[in-house]
Amino acid sequence: MRRTERRISGHRVVLALVGALAFASPPTLAGRSAWPPRATRQAHAAAQLALESPDIAPGGSIALEHVYDRSGCHGGNISPALAWRHPPAGTRSFALLMFDPDAPGGGWWHWAVFDIPATVTSLRAGAGNPAGHLLPAGAVQGRNNFGSPGYGGPCPPPGSPHHYRLTLYALRLAKLGLGTDAGPAQIDARARASALAEAQVVGLYGR
Repeated sequence: MRRTERRISGHRVVLALVGALAFASPPTLAGRSAWPPRATRQAHAAAQLALESPDIAPGGSIALEHVYDRSGCHGGNISPALAWRHPPAGTRSFALLMFDPDAPGGGWWHWAVFDIPATVTSLRAGAGNPAGHLLPAGAVQGRNNFGSPGYGGPCPPPGSPHHYRLTLYALRLAKLGLGTDAGPAQIDARARASALAEAQVVGLYGR
């Protein structure tokens, strides 16, 4: 009788240990939504590619110094300063484009810069002026829809403000294989095809 009691008691200890281990084990497939921990997920989310400008607040008005200086507009035509952080692993270059989706005829391209080296994290104000030589070494500017190389600022027809999207692409290619004669739509298409991530700043301007 005592031997039987010992066996039963031993069985209970083993079952208790198995239950404790099962309770302490990592989540199964059914509980995978809780893994990794929330803090880790938030850290990954916070590390996404980010673009910002000291000259253009998100959704804010674009100052006159960045507005075009022809076609009835009287601004300084100075490209805004920009900075970015958290490029994804594998980034080998950047491309930056400025587009007005509200312009008649399907939109208007104002700026296209590409082959920006992966080590670069900002562009100075006025970098869009080819004569100023303020772009990082190796970076290339295409033509805007005004027909000139470099930056051409906002100049919408009178009416409601237009949205101006500055989009930065982190690219898996070191070079897009395009020259200064490339059109902005072509640059954008090539950049999208090799983008690892993108980020935007949108400003408003109307007259």
